[in-house]
Amino acid sequence: MSHDPKAPCDKALHYAELVNDPRVEKARALLLEALESHRSKITAVRPPNPDLVAVYQAELDRLAKARGGATYFPYISSGLGNGPLIELGDGSVKLDFIVGIGVHGMGHSNPKMLSATIDAALEDTVMQGNLQHDSASLWMCEKLIGLAGLQGAQLDHCLLSTSGAMANENSLKIAFHNRAPAQRVICIDNCFAGRSIALASLTDRPAYRTGVPKALDVDYLPMYHPSDPQGTTQGAIRTLKHLLERYPGQHACLWLELVAGEGGYYPGTKEYFETLCQMCHDHNVLVIFDEVQTFSRLSRPFAFQHFGLDRFADIVTLGKITQVCATLYGQVLKPKGPLLSQTFTAATAAIRAGLSVLDHLDQSNCFGDDGWNMQRHRYFRAKLEGLATKYPDKLSGPYGEGMMIAFTPGDGSSATASAMLGKLYELGLMGFVAGSNPTRLRFLPPPGVTTNAHIDMACQIIEQALQSL
Repeated sequence: MSHDPKAPCDKALHYAELVNDPRVEKARALLLEALESHRSKITAVRPPNPDLVAVYQAELDRLAKARGGATYFPYISSGLGNGPLIELGDGSVKLDFIVGIGVHGMGHSNPKMLSATIDAALEDTVMQGNLQHDSASLWMCEKLIGLAGLQGAQLDHCLLSTSGAMANENSLKIAFHNRAPAQRVICIDNCFAGRSIALASLTDRPAYRTGVPKALDVDYLPMYHPSDPQGTTQGAIRTLKHLLERYPGQHACLWLELVAGEGGYYPGTKEYFETLCQMCHDHNVLVIFDEVQTFSRLSRPFAFQHFGLDRFADIVTLGKITQVCATLYGQVLKPKGPLLSQTFTAATAAIRAGLSVLDHLDQSNCFGDDGWNMQRHRYFRAKLEGLATKYPDKLSGPYGEGMMIAFTPGDGSSATASAMLGKLYELGLMGFVAGSNPTRLRFLPPPGVTTNAHIDMACQIIEQALQSL
């Protein structure tokens, strides 16, 4: 079904008259023209404007006081960017290769996003929810269900939500409800599930649950690692066998990130995941794929499709790049009670912007074994491999998967990674940390707009940082 916001089912609707009003069309054209003329001036990284530094720092200080702590980066956007480039309030321009930890798939100030949010601004409400839906909610659900079923996964239903944490909470509610009285969860070590109390129990970071009561019983398996493929695979199999025997019938689900996000951007393999998923299905344990970060970044829309695991997809969560988050599940898992509801599912603008993102990714040929995502990955990886050869003690792989790029700086210590991350930011490149022992630097270039020229720009900055450390 079309999700053209100017093509509702009934052309006589007053809303249709509104969005097709010549005055709206003229305003839209003027806004898009103005956006293009100003964003086109942002073409490269640049240092701060000295005249703005003091007032910008004052604003950062006020923000730190208001929120109870300083921001991770000294970052307050001016409100304008151009693809992966973003202008800050001090007049500097950064090459944003982390985009809110994967949120802005079309970069900054994209005209298609502006057009989508204009339509949203014309609607009667800001937020959609349990009692407030518009047609875009339907279009988003149908779009995600259709993408999920491209290779045969049986995911019939889609519940939209405002955050990845809420999407994961809903996935656990579905799993526990269906497999009651089972109460345990199996995860992979170094995983990250979210910041709620329940998800902090899953996340393999003790510091993230300091002082927080235990909410769930969670068991961990070793993640596949390219340094020891056979050993980590067999170790995971042995551990899973032991857990299933030790707690018979007590595990509701296996919860998986197919590329370890917070764990360092280490992808598993089809064989590794297939073996674990099959063992769980053999023991009536559901499989949940957390795609909040991986969605739209590999060779297929979903990472479970990239690894050929469609038949194991019982429940799938996604978010970030779609602007709205979601939980997908099959008809056989539909709850028998009112478990799934929320006042807000997402902002109207987020849903419409998310639809624009999905359309753009499809039209940009991001997917496929030789699609944009995998081409950009190979190009970026080759550039990093060249730097590793040139600076063997300062940079090493592995280098992630698809448009999830990472490397290990120097000795892999937290101090070295933090120092390099700070230097990159100073020079104009934004990334983030991931993993521990070693601590790695990760990048999430916006897949819809990143070019080889942007990657060249990033690698030039990385080399400058390596030379200074």
